[in-house]
Amino acid sequence: MRNSELGQTGIHVSCIGLGTVKFGRNQGVKYPLEFNLPNDQEILTLLDCAQELGINLLDTAPAYGTSEERLGELLRNKRNEWILCSKVGEEFTNGKSFFDFSPAATRLSIERSLKRLKTDVIDIVLVHSNGDDKKIIEELEIFTTLNDLKKAGHIRAFGMSTKTIEGGLLAVDDSDVVMVTYNPIDSGEKAVIDYAHKNNKGVLIKKALVSGHLQNIPGEDPILTAMRFVFAEPGVDSVIVGTINQEHLRHNVACALSLW
Repeated sequence: MRNSELGQTGIHVSCIGLGTVKFGRNQGVKYPLEFNLPNDQEILTLLDCAQELGINLLDTAPAYGTSEERLGELLRNKRNEWILCSKVGEEFTNGKSFFDFSPAATRLSIERSLKRLKTDVIDIVLVHSNGDDKKIIEELEIFTTLNDLKKAGHIRAFGMSTKTIEGGLLAVDDSDVVMVTYNPIDSGEKAVIDYAHKNNKGVLIKKALVSGHLQNIPGEDPILTAMRFVFAEPGVDSVIVGTINQEHLRHNVACALSLW
């Protein structure tokens, strides 16, 4: 598995990361098929598979239902073997998302995530944007708050999971890492990847596999087509793939590794 430093953070991440929304939430998600939440043993088996494949990055969030709590319990004796990425700003309660990007809410969210994940420090924290990236960055002081938490040693790096090009560019200027949507169907945020690469900032990719809607990507193997497209960008550090299927994970990694 290829590893690279995430911008200038000193954090080295595998080129494929494992998204964990399906560990804790199956309501209000945009995947094509319904699914049941896995039991603890199924998650442990998947995590062992991920490690065997060379994956070291796990992506979670408060908005992913019970994902953080479950990871905290299941990684209790293996915390130092993983890079953990979580988020602030979005809550998912009673089937609905709620957003709060205030300094107080941000601090409380980090305190809670530290407890849930049973760790003293979260490696990467991203702002879970509601789409109003520019306002969040310029008016709500969220990066100032996260930078204070970084200086205090509670987090190692911070950034934003953005939804607009303008927001992505601002995040590159004002934080350590940006997470953007990028795939053969939706390539509008290429400018953000290029800008981050130019400024030596970290880039994580979400929805590279179009949230499971791969039938919309032409090619003999849509996953390979998507991976080739995404990793053609030199600024990309890691692609987050969300799955609870071991064979799917193995195939995703095999497609990525075939590119080098």
